[in-house]
Amino acid sequence: QVQLVESGGGLVQAGGSLRLSCAASGRTFSNYGMGWFRQAPGKEREFVAAISRSASSQYGDSVKGRFTISRDNAKNTGYLQMNSLKPEDTAVYYCAARRSLGVGYAVSDYSYWGQGTQVTVSS
Repeated sequence: QVQLVESGGGLVQAGGSLRLSCAASGRTFSNYGMGWFRQAPGKEREFVAAISRSASSQYGDSVKGRFTISRDNAKNTGYLQMNSLKPEDTAVYYCAARRSLGVGYAVSDYSYWGQGTQVTVSS
């Protein structure tokens, strides 16, 4: 089993940047694909980005060109660099991990979840 802890959320003005981190423990991080999802009040959890065990990445349409997902297996940590933030990016951001190969796009593709970190973008 792998444990995930997100950090780096906060309040930022529109157009600003934040970098979220996801620290993993309990298992070999390189054996897991990782994803980022977000959930705004009253909405379903939404796919943001994912990176596979082989470091191939995919993004949700709403964040393409603005967000970058990466991983540092030596540090057992994944990252989500968020640039050009918009008020509609406001949500709780969750990192997730999966044992399977390839990129996962759905909530059900992931077995392990962090507790979430709040990102608020003011206009």
